[in-house]
Amino acid sequence: YAGKSPSVGLNIRLPHEQHANQHQNITLTFQHFFVRKVMFIKYAKAYVVVPGGFGTLDELIEALTLIQTGKSTRMPIILVHKPFWEGLMTWFQDKLVTEGVIDQSDLDLFSLVNSADEVLDIIFRYYENCGFEPSATEREIKLNL
Repeated sequence: YAGKSPSVGLNIRLPHEQHANQHQNITLTFQHFFVRKVMFIKYAKAYVVVPGGFGTLDELIEALTLIQTGKSTRMPIILVHKPFWEGLMTWFQDKLVTEGVIDQSDLDLFSLVNSADEVLDIIFRYYENCGFEPSATEREIKLNL
């Protein structure tokens, strides 16, 4: 880690909006959202989520759901730009937790940050603590995706 691996972009063919960013070393383009999401879930080591629309929310909620239910291994989920996400976080707390459809601890599945330095710090700390080698349980989960 520490910048030694390539940046892989998983893009989707759309009539508008989606384009590759200049920081990608490898670009993979998908026709269908579900295939793209499987690739995110199966191969990601962290989810760094920046402000976006319905597609971004779909991918975020899918990742949270799969980790919450044990269908995917735990990894950092980092939401960048706190002001953008604060309304959703308030709704999670006021509706989902209050109504009992998620547990308060589920809000610990992700972090809110404002800077790239914070993103890197969270990812590096996470993997320095648990390492990159998956446990037997994590390996089984990945193989069954």
